[in-house]
Amino acid sequence: MRLDEVQKGERVFIGANIFIYHFTGVPNECSDFLARCEQKEIFGLTSVNVLLEVLHRLMMIEAVKKKLANPPDIANKLTKHPEIIKQLNEYYINTQKIAEMGIAVKPLPYDAILKSHSFRVGYGLMVNDSMIIASMQEEGIKTLITNDDGFSEVDRISVYKPHDVKI
Repeated sequence: MRLDEVQKGERVFIGANIFIYHFTGVPNECSDFLARCEQKEIFGLTSVNVLLEVLHRLMMIEAVKKKLANPPDIANKLTKHPEIIKQLNEYYINTQKIAEMGIAVKPLPYDAILKSHSFRVGYGLMVNDSMIIASMQEEGIKTLITNDDGFSEVDRISVYKPHDVKI
């Protein structure tokens, strides 16, 4: 389903790639969707682990954009050169904007961490993806906004994806 098909008033969980696309200017569809959340047309929610993923990925993107590190293995290069990390700040500023968009950021309760294992076993999800499903379950949310195909087998949720992003 498309992002513009999300109904007004719906409660949704937003995955990391939607924020990454917005902050890097990849598609307009994600920015338009987040504007609907900011206008309180849609209740957007995410979790701490998603924010950590956004921080991490935006940090690496910023390092490449500023020509301070080149692919492949950017994270390893940054780890070996902390002086580069000290020159990066946009990733942090952008991630702070998520709460300003009216997106609620939920903590990760220990019970959700324990429950996430059943989603890894049942659906073959990676840890962060299984935490998203566990967090959604904790919040009673059944709609996920993502561009990640890994959720296609999860039968208890509806997935909405941007259609102007080609991977």
